[in-house]
Amino acid sequence: MPRAGFYTVESGKISFRRDGNWYSDDERIDNPRIALLFSQSIKRNPDGSYYLQVAEERASITVEDTPYVVKALEDDELGGFTIVLNDDTREPLDPAALEVGNANVLYARVKGGDARARFLRSAYYHLSDHFESDDGGRFFVILKGHRYPLGDTPASNA
Repeated sequence: MPRAGFYTVESGKISFRRDGNWYSDDERIDNPRIALLFSQSIKRNPDGSYYLQVAEERASITVEDTPYVVKALEDDELGGFTIVLNDDTREPLDPAALEVGNANVLYARVKGGDARARFLRSAYYHLSDHFESDDGGRFFVILKGHRYPLGDTPASNA
């Protein structure tokens, strides 16, 4: 009897794309339990590449932009937000750590500042009610009575 594990999917190319979905070759993985398992199993090699590790099984993956996405925002009842990531973890939104990347994509620093998470459209629109601009064309997010500038993203995809 063959061992259970990644041997069935290892033959395909597994990727996490900027739309927040997992793919095997070019077919989207629609099973939410598998997608969650994959999102909770992401690890990073010292060279910056990524892999999945479930028990002792490992499979190389391609991460198109970031290994995490902000899939939702929850009001924290204190005037701020809690972000919900694709691995179902929740973290307080740090408005000072928001960054704007290419094509005006919004990112947040997550996992203690060790990683970035790309905002999916629904989360971005939820937060956009708190955006403001000044006469100089600079944008800010207003939370808890404070105004936080939206800075440019550094070149790193960390």
